[in-house]
Amino acid sequence: MADDATWPTELRLSPDGRTLTVAWGDGTRHAITAELLRVESPSAEVQGHSAEQKTVVPGKRNVTIRDVQEVGSYAVRLVFDDGHDTGIYTWPALRRFGEEGDEMFRDYEEALEAKGLRR
Repeated sequence: MADDATWPTELRLSPDGRTLTVAWGDGTRHAITAELLRVESPSAEVQGHSAEQKTVVPGKRNVTIRDVQEVGSYAVRLVFDDGHDTGIYTWPALRRFGEEGDEMFRDYEEALEAKGLRR
């Protein structure tokens, strides 16, 4: 079992659904945008089954999270207003979003630009 420091102590969705804030047992807090969570969803629809199959998801600048659903004691499923609800966000995945989110978002913007797509 993971130690308490790597376990979320709070998940809070902003009133507008644009930010998920995660508080961790070690005192760290991360505010993660719905857009990043949606475009980097851990679902097969987005990630594919290999790096070559990953989809660059455009047009999600204004996406919001409608619901946060517990999945056992290890993850949450996020339901987005565009209907996407197949990603299971484990605690380690959410921690990665929090810690590496800026870099992930830069990579996403570069991938959009390379394909001539827009947020």
